Amino acid sequence: MNKILVAYFSASGQTARLAKTIADAAGGELFEIVPAQIYTPNDLNWHDSNSRSSLEMKDASSRPAIANLKPNLDAYDTIYVGFPIWWYEAPRIIQTFLQSYDFSAKSVVLFATSGGSGMGQTQNILAQICKADFKSTGVMSSYASKNDVLNLIKKL
Repeated sequence: MNKILVAYFSASGQTARLAKTIADAAGGELFEIVPAQIYTPNDLNWHDSNSRSSLEMKDASSRPAIANLKPNLDAYDTIYVGFPIWWYEAPRIIQTFLQSYDFSAKSVVLFATSGGSGMGQTQNILAQICKADFKSTGVMSSYASKNDVLNLIKKL
């Protein structure tokens, strides 16, 4: 049996909306990746080069702490990992998540939301720090329908 987890980080609610649709379409369990220190609107101000998110994304070694690591992922075969795109890649907290577990026998499906940019080199960056069978849906609308998601899942 292929047990599915849909893990996601959402700073504004857009990725959360898409994650819920994916979990519903795929029959997966939903899991929110919550930062130990919640991001404030000032932290997320990408116009400010000294905002928390800007500083994290400038530092490739930054690994923001996660408040609620899931105790065990052994039961899951496929793990969808969702996030907003920040500076053409996944936020650093996604690297924290992927480095917190052994994904070597897992299928990891990346999905993202974005205000205007694509995924850039996200999959390549994440594959360098985590050994898994990576697939990607690419950037999707947070308002994607269940049917749209089902069709995309079938193509994977």
